[in-house]
Amino acid sequence: MATPPQLTPEQRAAALAKAAEARTARAEIKARLKMGSMTLTEALESDDVNVGKLKVVSLLESLPGVGKVKARRVMEDVHIADNRRVQGLGPQQKQKLLEQLGD
Repeated sequence: MATPPQLTPEQRAAALAKAAEARTARAEIKARLKMGSMTLTEALESDDVNVGKLKVVSLLESLPGVGKVKARRVMEDVHIADNRRVQGLGPQQKQKLLEQLGD
C-alpha cells in the first residue's frame, strides 16, 4: 500500500474541516428525511453532492418507518449492494426503491 501524502499542518486542518463540514451536511440530510421535510423522491433526484455520497442503506434507514432490517430487505429485493452510494444507483434501481418505499 502506498503511504499517504505528507500534509502541512495547514493542509491537514483544512482537510479535517472540509470532512467535518461534509459529515454535518449528510447528518442534516438524514435528519430532514427522518422529520419528513425531505422525501425519498427529492433525495434521489437531488443534485446535491452530499446526498450522492450517502450510502443507500443509511439513506433508507433515515426514512420514517424503515429500520435496519427493512432497509436491508428492500436493498436485497432491488439488488443493491450494501456498500453502494446514492450516486451509484441506476435509474431502474431508483425507480424500484420509489415503488417499494414511495412517498
